[in-house]
Amino acid sequence: MEKKDILILGIESSCDETAAAVVKNGREVLSNVISSQIELHKLYGGVVPEIASRKHIEKINQVVEEALKDADVTLDDLDAIGVTYGPGLVGALLVGVSAAKAISYAKKIPLVGVHHIEGHISANYIENKQLEPPFVCLVVSGGHTHLVIVRDYGKYEIIGKTRDDAAGEAYDKVARAIGLGHPGGPKIDKLSKEGNPDAIKFPRAKIEDAPYDFSFSGLKSAVLNYLNAAKMKGENINDADLAASFQKAVCDVLVEHAIRAAKEYGFDKLAIAGGVASNSTLRASMEKACAENQIQFYHPSPIFCTDNAAMIGAAAYYEFLAGTRHGWDLNAVPNLKLGER
Repeated sequence: MEKKDILILGIESSCDETAAAVVKNGREVLSNVISSQIELHKLYGGVVPEIASRKHIEKINQVVEEALKDADVTLDDLDAIGVTYGPGLVGALLVGVSAAKAISYAKKIPLVGVHHIEGHISANYIENKQLEPPFVCLVVSGGHTHLVIVRDYGKYEIIGKTRDDAAGEAYDKVARAIGLGHPGGPKIDKLSKEGNPDAIKFPRAKIEDAPYDFSFSGLKSAVLNYLNAAKMKGENINDADLAASFQKAVCDVLVEHAIRAAKEYGFDKLAIAGGVASNSTLRASMEKACAENQIQFYHPSPIFCTDNAAMIGAAAYYEFLAGTRHGWDLNAVPNLKLGER
């Protein structure tokens, strides 16, 4: 008997992207619509939660309708709705959760709440059809830096995380300090291509009792101190060298920790996920390190690294198969922990 295709509508609104997507069988993206607010928040040098929430309300119905239209399906064709319910900005999350609950209630379609980071990890399944757990995944974004063992679909073990700033947060703060503005990650990545990554020696934090944990606040402070010292002495700063040196310090630590984890835990598959996973230096460094250590390297295309709903649809599919169903009481949980249900 032929297996029935499972169609899932994914909805994502945890930060400053309003997104909807239709995903078939967890790995085939039929549509992927993203309404970004980057230009809106540039004026303020970062995401303003209240503005983000208001914009989500304006856009949510529009992106859902467009996603259904692009996929050439109707609400009646759907088997489930997957929605991010945490972590993220509470007002922003509530918009997506409310929309998903309303559709689910009106059309009597099962509702599956998805953890945002599980979504990022699941983005790897979309283009790497052969990738199956177990594997190691490095999740790097504006709000998270986690080293995770994916034991099975929906089964995660966190073996390392940041003690202070997330990698993406450090990028944003350094970008602001050298006058690049928001969003910091892509701007530093672009500028660093013109600089010498070995021009300035910045620290790489090691945590004695936790070899897989990260710390980026010391590095961020070192960059700020370097800038202040140069300013006080009236020295010229080469922004490209500074950006390249900072980026190398971040990437060196991320790559070293991830490779070490894969080797020590005995995995030959390593994936990266999250917004910072679209960084060209990180991708190139990780690819090189994996090749040198006979580890298969997986990464999503940049469009699936930043926030999107296709990854939420992919994660929801495996949750749906595992029997996860949420009721009308599903709520936004802004500081939801990975693996929490």
